[in-house]
Amino acid sequence: MALLKVYSYSRCSTCRKALAWLDSHGIDADVVDITVVPPDRKTLMDALQQFGQVKPLFNTSGQSYRALGAAVVKAMTDDEAIDALAADGKLIKRPFVCTADAFLVGFKPEVWAEAFLS
Repeated sequence: MALLKVYSYSRCSTCRKALAWLDSHGIDADVVDITVVPPDRKTLMDALQQFGQVKPLFNTSGQSYRALGAAVVKAMTDDEAIDALAADGKLIKRPFVCTADAFLVGFKPEVWAEAFLS
């Protein structure tokens, strides 16, 4: 069983690069379509705890985020933000990765190398 769960979107070039990077390093991952099955509320709350704020969880360049508007998102409580993220996977910065003890958002090869290869 894979130790990693990667929430990804097949039409996202960053997600495709991240999955190719994992594959090239022989790292198994359970890949989940974030638009069909977004992370649940508990998972998102755990990620919020790690990051200390909700902002890193948002895909600020996505259509769903732009449709909501930055001002609306900024005015949300953490609970409201988590509810919005759990309801619309396209609001979440991707890939969204759950490891046994941490979360990663987005794809930065140097950060992933430190997390998975050290």
